[in-house]
Order: sequence, then C-alpha cells, then structure tokens
Amino acid sequence: MPSLSAQSRDDTVTPEGYKAVIGSAVGYAMDGFDLLILGFMLRVIGADLGLTPTQGASLVTATLIGAVVGGIGFGMLSDRLGRVRVLTWTIVMFALFTGLCALAQGYWDLLAYRTIAGMGLGGEFGIGMALAAEAWPAAKRARASSLVGLGWQAGVLAAALLTPLLLPLIGWRGMFAVGVLPAVAAYFIRKGLHEPPVFENRTKQAGSSLKLLVADAATARISLGMVILCGVQNFGYYGVMIWLPNYLGTRFHFGLTQSATWTAVTILGMALGIYMFGQVADRVGRRPAFIGWMLGAAIMVVVYSRLTDPMTLLIGGAVMGFFVNGMLGGYGALMSELYPTPARATAQNVLFNIGRAIGGFGPVAIGAIAAGHGFETAIALLAALYALDIVAMWLLIPERKGAALT
Repeated sequence: MPSLSAQSRDDTVTPEGYKAVIGSAVGYAMDGFDLLILGFMLRVIGADLGLTPTQGASLVTATLIGAVVGGIGFGMLSDRLGRVRVLTWTIVMFALFTGLCALAQGYWDLLAYRTIAGMGLGGEFGIGMALAAEAWPAAKRARASSLVGLGWQAGVLAAALLTPLLLPLIGWRGMFAVGVLPAVAAYFIRKGLHEPPVFENRTKQAGSSLKLLVADAATARISLGMVILCGVQNFGYYGVMIWLPNYLGTRFHFGLTQSATWTAVTILGMALGIYMFGQVADRVGRRPAFIGWMLGAAIMVVVYSRLTDPMTLLIGGAVMGFFVNGMLGGYGALMSELYPTPARATAQNVLFNIGRAIGGFGPVAIGAIAAGHGFETAIALLAALYALDIVAMWLLIPERKGAALT
C-alpha cells in the first residue's frame, strides 16, 4: 500500500476516486432536489391534507432540523465506523422515509417522515466531501470537492425543470416517489465502493470526534473561522436565491416565467463558479481562491442591485451567481486539510450545518431590511458580510493546499 506522501505526489485519479465523487455528488443532488420540490409542493400538500400555512412551512423547518441533527450524528459515526458504510445508512434512511411521505395521511405523520428523511439528507454533504477528498490525489483535491458541490446545483435545476411538468400529472405523492430515485442510484453507485486507504490507516481516537474540533487554541481558532465562512456562504446563498425572484418581480414587474429564467441563469452561473473554483484553488491555493471569490461576491451583489436593463440583469445574475456560490466548491478540500481523519467528516458536517442554520436567517434578514430600508441597504449588508468573510479567511484560516491527510 503506498504511503501518504507517495499518494500526495501521484496525480492520477483512480476508478475508485471517480466512483466516490459520483456517488457523493448524486447524494448531494438529492439534497437540492428534495428541498426544492418540497418548496414547490407546499401549497398543493396543504390543500390536500388541510394544513394551515404555518403547518406547511413547518415541514421545511422539520427537514432542516433533521438535517442538522443527522449531519452531526452521521458525521461522528462516519469518522468512527467508515465513510461508505454510514453513507449507505443515510441513503437507506432518506429513501425509506421519503417514500413514506408519499403515503402520509395527515400532518403529524408527514412531519415525522420529513424530519427523519432530513436526518438522512444531513449526513450527505460532510461525509461525501470527506470521502471524495480522501479518494482523490492531493493535487486535485479541490476539483473533487467542486464536482461534489455541483451535485447540489444539478438537483436544484432538476427540481426546477421537472416539478412544473410532473406535479400536475402525478401529484405531490408521485413527486415524493420520484424523489426516491436518486437515492436508489446513489445506493448502487456506493455499493461497490471501499474505504480510502487514508481512513483505513487512521490513528483511532478515544472519545468524541467533536472534541478534536477544539483540541487546542489553534484548532479552535480555525473552527471559529470555518463557522464564519460557512455562515456567510449559506446566508448569502439563501438570501440571494429567496430574494432574487421577489426583487425581480417587485422592482421590474417580471412575471413568474421571466423571474424563473433569470433565476435559472443565476444557478448556471453558480455551477460554473463551483467548477472553476476547484480548478483555481488547486493551482493557486485555498486562501487566494476564497479571498478572490469573496471579493467578487461583495462587488457583484452591489453591482447587481443597480442594474436596470433586462439583458444586463441576465448577464449580471450569472456573474453574481458565479461568485456568491462558487466557493461551495472549496469547503470540502479546505476542511479536509484542516482537520485529521478521525474528525474530518464530523468537521465537515458540524461546521457546515451550523452555517446552514445561520444561513436560514438570510431570507428573513434580507426581506426585513429590504421592506424597511430598501433593497440597496439589504444588499449592502450582504457586501459587508463578504468583507467579514475576507477578514476571517485572512486571520483565522491557514493555507494547507495539497497537504497530506493525517
């Protein structure tokens, strides 16, 4: 078996590495697909089951709460028992309880199914990112992370395209049944995977992997920096994606089709940004890539808020998306190099899910500020947050590009 140093010098991606990335990307696509189709279907589900608006919204909240709980729990299990094994458990849990959602008879059983399905989803991001980083050579580690990150964008796009076509034909129960299909695909892709050598050769730790996130002052400082980075990442993403259709409709009187077109182009810009981030981060380093994208995001959200011509809005949306969500392609590689193997999946899931919880306030904050002080002020807040991101990256996160995983 080759040593870790030998592995770090070998730029060849093995078939096992490609399977790890594909399986992880399909799993992350489930996450985006599931959350978006749920948002599209809330009104139909509410009408069919007689739910109040509050009960309908709580289905999304329950899914996100389940994701946070599942992310932490499955991340810790993965660091102790293995990436592939625990990822398979998350897939089975998601598939089973998403299927049960299609059979729900009322609010309480649907709420329970959504919560437990969310727990299955919650483990996907961190474990998949850790698996991809460990299975790919050091020189291409950020590219592996970016390919996994593209899974989310693919899932969101698939949901945006398929839901309007299929929902009138098969109903919300049929859509939940369709949501099981990516899980089945991911299960079979992962069935032939093996644990990466770096995980098999790890030094086993006694006690909780959570403690390793604050093992000493330097590590605690890194963890604080990662919470800030993940928080701003999710705050900006959810803030922009929820704010954008409303902004286009209110300020420019765009109809649903026009807003959807502009939003889709923004998502495509995000996908390109994620792909390019991996390429750049592997060549120039994690810190320069992150700081460059953060600066681009701060500039573009302000520029976009001042555009008035439909064509410039279209192009500006793609460029804004490129920077705002492009950084998603780097978190897997960054955190994999910052934390040891016995805590790698825990770090990915805990820190990113804390950021996701913070990001959940993005639409609320942007909406409240926009209502009271205008969209320009709300966008200035986003720009200020990206400036905070740059400071946190500069002061708290070291550069460990291409480091051998320990």
